[in-house]
This record gives sequence, C-alpha cells and structure tokens, in this order.
Amino acid sequence: MKIAFTKRFELLKGFILLFLGISLLLRVIFLIWNFSEIDHGVITVFTTFLIGLFYDIGTVSFFALIATLYFLIVPKGLIGTMADRVICYSGFIVGVLIIFFSFFAEITFWDEFQRRFNFIAVDYLIYTYEVVKNINESYPIPILVGSIGILVMLTVLLFIRLRIFKRTFESTDPFKIRLLPSVIILGIALIFTLFIKNENAEISDNRYNNELSKAGIYSFFAAFRNNELSYPEFYKTEPIEEAFLKVNGNIKTFQDSIYTPSTGIRRYIRNDGKEKKPNIIFICIESLSAKYLGAFGNDNMLTPTLDSLSQVGLSFDNLMATGTRTVRGMEAITLSIPPTPGRSIVKREKNNNLFTIGEIFRGKGYTRTFFYGGDGYFDNMDKYFSGNGFDIVDRGRGFLPSADIVTNRKNIADEEVTFENAWGVCDEDIYKKVLKEADSAFAIGRPFLDFIMTTSNHKPYTYPANKIGIPSGTGRYGAIKYTDFAIQEFLRNAKQKPWFKNTVFVLMADHCASSAGRWELDVANYHIPAMILNLDGVEKQHIDRLCSQVDIFPTLFAQLGWTYESNLFGQDILKMEETDERAFIGNYRKLGLLKGHELMVLGDQKQANFYNWKRDDNSLVAKPMNQDFLKETISYFQVADHLYNNNGLSLKVNE
Repeated sequence: MKIAFTKRFELLKGFILLFLGISLLLRVIFLIWNFSEIDHGVITVFTTFLIGLFYDIGTVSFFALIATLYFLIVPKGLIGTMADRVICYSGFIVGVLIIFFSFFAEITFWDEFQRRFNFIAVDYLIYTYEVVKNINESYPIPILVGSIGILVMLTVLLFIRLRIFKRTFESTDPFKIRLLPSVIILGIALIFTLFIKNENAEISDNRYNNELSKAGIYSFFAAFRNNELSYPEFYKTEPIEEAFLKVNGNIKTFQDSIYTPSTGIRRYIRNDGKEKKPNIIFICIESLSAKYLGAFGNDNMLTPTLDSLSQVGLSFDNLMATGTRTVRGMEAITLSIPPTPGRSIVKREKNNNLFTIGEIFRGKGYTRTFFYGGDGYFDNMDKYFSGNGFDIVDRGRGFLPSADIVTNRKNIADEEVTFENAWGVCDEDIYKKVLKEADSAFAIGRPFLDFIMTTSNHKPYTYPANKIGIPSGTGRYGAIKYTDFAIQEFLRNAKQKPWFKNTVFVLMADHCASSAGRWELDVANYHIPAMILNLDGVEKQHIDRLCSQVDIFPTLFAQLGWTYESNLFGQDILKMEETDERAFIGNYRKLGLLKGHELMVLGDQKQANFYNWKRDDNSLVAKPMNQDFLKETISYFQVADHLYNNNGLSLKVNE
C-alpha cells in the first residue's frame, strides 16, 4: 500500500514540515524570551510543546486543505503542464510568504503584549494606517521586508534543489491514491472547526505556558470569531433579580434613592456641602503604570512632575485599571462600569445615547469636549464620544496642520502641529490646543469639561527633540519622561490663565504599560496612578483605599457637593469603609473582583477560580471557593452585561 503522501503531494508535505518547523522555532524563541516566567520543568515543557504541535497541525490543515483539493481534482493529463506549474509555484510562494510574515509579526506582537495573536491583532487589522505607520517607525521595515523576501526565495530554491517540485510535477498517481491524503487533511480541518477551541490549549495555571501552547494564526482567527462573548452563555450566572439586589446593596448609600433595585441601578445621589462648578480638565495618560513613578518607588527619575503633584492634591495610591486597553479605560471612566466580556462598549453597537459622566456634566451646564492627538476614528472613539454629547477635537478636526503639509504658509506662528508620529500629535501640541479651547469656553462664561487622551507614551516612543535628556525613539523611559515634561509645561501655562484658579485637574492612566504576566490576571499590572488637583477647600491627602477607575468621577462629584441622578457603579472613595474597598480588573475573557488580598476570577467556560494575591511577589495562590464572594463577583459583571444588552445604560431607561 502506498504511503498517505503520494508523489503528487510532495510539495504539500514539504510545506507542512516547513510550517511545523518554523512554528517550533518560534515556540523555542518565546520559551527562551520569557524563561524566568515559564514553568520549565521537563514534563511541563514537553506537554506544552506537544499541545503546541497539536494546534500547529490543526492550523496547517486549513492551509493544506486548499492545496489538497487542487491536487485531488486536477486530471492526470494536466499534471506538470505550464498551467499546473504556475499555480503550484504561485500558491507555494504565497503560503511561504504567509509563514515568514506571521513569524516576524508574532515576534513584534509578543514584544508588545507577551501573547499570541488575540482580539487586539484583529482590531489592528482594521486600523492599518496607524499600525503600519507605527511598525515603520518602531522597527527597521526595509530589513524585515528584505529578510522575508530573501527567506521566501531561499525556501523556493531549496525545494527546487531537493527536487520536490520535480517529483510533484512527475506524479502519475490516480485519483483513488490521491484521495487518501485528501480525506486525512479534510478530517483534521473538520475536527478543529467543529470541536477544538483555542482556549482548550490552556491547561496550565501559568499564562505564559498557555500562550506557548497556542498557534498564532489559529489564535488570530479564533479571536476574529469571538470578539464578543455572551455573558449568560459563557459565564456563571445568578438569578438576575438577586444579582441586581446584591449590586445595589453594595453601591447604595443611606442618602441614595434607588428607583427599581431589582431591575436597574438608576438612583438619585445626594452629597453634602455647597455645590461648586469649577472647570474640569481630565487628562487620561496613555499606558502609564504606577511602577514608573518615583512616588511608587521607581528610582529612575522619570516623573518628577507627577511625583510632585501627588504630594499636593488627592492622590489615590491603590487604584486599579479595569482593563488592558485605552478603550477599556475610557469605558470605565465615562460609564463607570465594570468590564464586560469581549470588546469594550466603546467599540460595540448600541454605544451612543448612553448615561455617561457627560450627562451629569450636561445637567450642570458644562460644555464637554474630547481631545485626542490621533485620529478619532481609531478604536471608534469619535463615534462613541460624539454619540454621547461630546464635541471632538482630534488630529483631523480642529488642528491647523503642520508646515510640511501646507506649503508656503505665511504665518508659521499659527502652526499647531509641531510634531506627530503614527499615533498622533505630541502631548505638548494637544495641551496647547486644550488651552486655546479653554480660553474660548471661559470667554462665553460656561464651565467646561475637557477630556484629554494623550498619545506620546506609546510605541514608537518618539517626541520632539531637545526636550528631555533621553533621545526620541529610544524606548519607553524616554516617552514617560517626555509625558511628564509635557504635563509640567501644560500646568505652567495653565497657571497664567484667568480660569486656572477655578479649574480642577484630574490625572489618571488609561491602563498599564503591560498587563501580561504568568497569572490569568496579573494584579500588579493593573495598578495605575490617579490624582485630583486644585480642588478648592480640600486638603492634600494620600488615599490608600483599594479602588477602581470607575470611582474617580463619583468621588469628584462628591467633593463638589453635587446632587444628581446616576446610573454609575462607582462610589465616593473618601467615604468607603474597609468592606467597600474593591477593584474590577479583567481582559477580554477573564473578569476579576479584587477585595483586599483576595481575587475571584470568572472564566468563559463557566469557570471560577479563587485566589489569595500576594502583593510582595505578585503571585496568586489558589484558595477554597468562597460562595458569597463568588456570588458578589458574578453579580457585578452579570448586572453590567445585562444593563448594556437590555437598554439599561441608555439615557432613558425602560423601567
């Protein structure tokens, strides 16, 4: 009996072996790259690589299926003809190009996220301009492209020298012989399509081992299919009325009036004191982990401005981001809601006419403007903010272009864009624009809310020259130092304005520089700085209560003495008792509730894991399940998801 791969399938066999070999090499590179983070016992590594091989076989079966069908249906009389040769050579070159492109792409993705391709890679496929430009500014593209071209050419020459093409074109195997390998490959592809999920690779408690077990291309298409997850279908649930009662019991104070506690969280919040209406400038700082600040022990002198500011206002020293991306931070800040599985609400359907903090400001007579140094269409930010009552100022709207875009300009002094990269104009430029718009709002006598999203602290880490002591484009430390410098310049200029004395400044990061770690949720990589400055009548204070991004604006409203209708999960941090302290953390699949040193994590296979978080080494130690804690965790995330999917976040709720 002839072997499964006949001579006609020699080229396909060589392609499969090449794919498996490159995948093995990539897995070895990642193993060495994060060796200290990986459980590297012999049996563990062997199991990890064995699972990886399994997923590699499944991945390559989809590529092989196309070639298999071609080799199967081409009549014997056409084998080896010019048309057959052109198709085989072309298909092989395209396939090999994908292999090597994926190899380098996975390395760059791992460099930034320490993960295989996931939903972020899917989003990046949509925003090709920013991503391609960022890659071009961050990596030596000519070298990478040239390397890929050379590798493809050498691979083709190698296959020619090994006479693989020759044997493929000389085959005289009849249809019946060619059917066997076709059935095998089709069977493998069907098994992976119908029964194998990407998360089945996750058999370890170590996240790095789980990522090593996966195949990048397979992970990409799995993320493409599962960008949104149904909470009731994939996560543990409670009776929804009980979940609402549990959440309302946690967020309600004795002064609040809840309208329908078993079906919503809409309530009327009363705060003590005389109501104040200062201007509010909120600065959302890109990718700033607390660990980079001197105030939290960093000795690299990267953030002298922020370190100083943390000593003069309200500094929230134990605050956690809800997620790992900018849009997740914006969701938490504006909607004051725990994360929901899948994509951020900012990027979903039904994301306009929602009850955001902007609605509360509107009710108090404020103008509301969202400032972004990049292009607002990125991550759907412009539609989200404009659809919820904000004016938009971004790179494409509101800025006078740079002199290299408009030639022969007579008045260069009017130029508002002095430096930009793939992600947007530099922080100094966006702050100068904020100052101009604040002047205009002040002139008409209306208080203003300015929501600023910075961009400079992002790869490729480039910024204007001669501003700080670290050359542009040399790494994250330089970008952080420039970010801090730009804030210093902004506040220095703002102090000269007539509106400064009556303006409160709120500073907070959107998320950490990296959320990846060995645990399913790496707690320390959600710790971000946050502070409220220039708040009249409030003494400086370091607040060590465990809290969340969702709490910052409810805390500010309380300090301003505001009474208002609310649909927010957040609480006044300054009024929190020890039992009230908690933080919501998560990624697109895992949802966690942190209370003290205990962490409950919900997974998308209706799983729940309970841990003790050891702050000293950032490790998670499994604990016996606590049913009350589990119910509380489920309630928060189930209610958040239910509100979104049942019109409960809208301005007008169907009670």
